Amino acid sequence: MSVTENVYKRVYITKNYTLVFAPMPFFSSLPISILYFYSNLHIFASSSSLSPPHLITKNSTFASKASYRDMSSPSKRRDMDVMKLMMTDYKVEMINDSMTELFVDFNGPPDSLYSGGVWRVRVDLPDAYPYKSPSINFVNRIYHPNIDEASGSVCLDVINQTWSPMFDLVNIFEVFLPQLLLYPNPSDPLNREAGALMMKDQISYDQKVKEHCARYARVEDTGEGMQESNESEEENEDSNEEYSSEDELEVEGV
Repeated sequence: MSVTENVYKRVYITKNYTLVFAPMPFFSSLPISILYFYSNLHIFASSSSLSPPHLITKNSTFASKASYRDMSSPSKRRDMDVMKLMMTDYKVEMINDSMTELFVDFNGPPDSLYSGGVWRVRVDLPDAYPYKSPSINFVNRIYHPNIDEASGSVCLDVINQTWSPMFDLVNIFEVFLPQLLLYPNPSDPLNREAGALMMKDQISYDQKVKEHCARYARVEDTGEGMQESNESEEENEDSNEEYSSEDELEVEGV
């Protein structure tokens, strides 16, 4: 069986999971090293009994582990993980055509306070990836005890506590971030206000999370919509500055 045929075959993992690599048009243009990698991809279902907020079970999303023949260097592993993420339904954009800096559109998990919200997430991959965890930042605002509201940075301890080279970028968006939003940790907050409010008044906290989602986590708050919004805000600021200058001139004239 050829490499490309092996890529397209149905791979049975366990009786609970089946992974199907469907033929895609751009496969024909991929380097042979990438095709070779995917032909040797092995997936396993985790039976971890860890408790929330980092629960990884067959009922959520299973972790993936790859056997990398001739893919031992971090840079090759990074490129393969980025390609794998791009093959999912997530909208992924490379920043300045770099494989180390990405924008990914992320939807709040269903049955959570963040359901219906859409966030643009920035992912920065360190040189030591996958042995060192990625840096994760929410671009549009989100109200959460373990996410800094001003910068959007996710508490590193949240990821580092369970990060391992066996995880990849897909796990970030299918496991880590959903679990983070479902099970916030107010006792070790990055956003102290959110942490205190959650412990003191759960109803008010829930309401504030929903208000932030309605105001800052719309589709137009990501991608081009967010850029247009920022440009509009800059234009308004310029207009206000012009009006202020005109008012000052009138005062001086008087």
